[in-house]
Amino acid sequence: MEPEPELAKAAGGGGHRKHLAMLERLAKRSSSSASADSTSASPSEAFLTRFAAAKLDAESVLSACRASSPEDDAAAASLAAAAAAIDDLDRLVAESSHALPPYELRSALATAADLRAAHRVAASEIRPKKSFSFRNKSRAPKNPPHDPATVTPPPPLPPPEQAKPSIDATLPGFGFRARNGATLVKDLRVSNDKDGDFTLADLVSCEVYLKGKCRALYVHKLRDCRVFVGAVLGSVLIEDVGGCTFVMAAHQIRIHEARATDFYLRVRSRPIIEDCSGVRFAPHALEYEGIETDMRESGLEEETDNWANVDDFKWLRAVQSPNWCLVPEEERLQTVDISEIRELEDDC
Repeated sequence: MEPEPELAKAAGGGGHRKHLAMLERLAKRSSSSASADSTSASPSEAFLTRFAAAKLDAESVLSACRASSPEDDAAAASLAAAAAAIDDLDRLVAESSHALPPYELRSALATAADLRAAHRVAASEIRPKKSFSFRNKSRAPKNPPHDPATVTPPPPLPPPEQAKPSIDATLPGFGFRARNGATLVKDLRVSNDKDGDFTLADLVSCEVYLKGKCRALYVHKLRDCRVFVGAVLGSVLIEDVGGCTFVMAAHQIRIHEARATDFYLRVRSRPIIEDCSGVRFAPHALEYEGIETDMRESGLEEETDNWANVDDFKWLRAVQSPNWCLVPEEERLQTVDISEIRELEDDC
């Protein structure tokens, strides 16, 4: 397609040739982007295209979720659809994390985290209303007395307790919650909910052993616990933990508000910490019968050494963050073999 005459007159000599070259480049770029063959696109460009579409899907479902009335039967379905869309976004980031530049990875992780936070807000606005609305209802007696003067009026009822929103109420998946001093074992390979999301919340002085693989792992408010996890297909989100030890493998791990806690990791992307202090990192140290298969099926069979490449999002200086360090070799755990630890009769 030839340039317009006005453009040709305005551009003379070398300027005209440069303009024609620019038009040719733009034409080639347009034709290549319209082509169904995506092999010419770089991994970063291909990811950004897919990420933009997945983000739009998640935002659309979240908008529908916010528009749902708490009394509407569609509210729960909208919440579930929004969670699934955000899970798809997390999974896309995890699958592409090893090929992305650091800035694009951080931006994608932040976007996914913002969407997850928006989903929690929407869930807290819908679920408590349905859970606690019965408290305001008064029940009429089945057999009211004929002579009300002979009945002593009951004392006034105390006002209902104000429902306290809990992050655990919106954490997805099945899991272990609200335990103290317990040994908690789950073999995800034989579970009816295998390859789904798993949650650990409000645990104190517990030993947790998870064999097999799960899609995502959510950890909230653990104290003095030891946690051993097989393989996570996507992301691990850890919030508000102290005095714990974690041994796990995942595609990406984000840690928020951790104190005096050790992490023994195999991870595809760089671990991210925020608002943490006294956290230490070491290489993966877990063994059980069949772990090699779980690692291979999860894309985690190769050691990347990213356990030592930690990003502190609250430390922007060029020098080493004081909030984390490596566990000295003489203090590191030896490989922990949990093959003989069996699942207990315990609700999950």
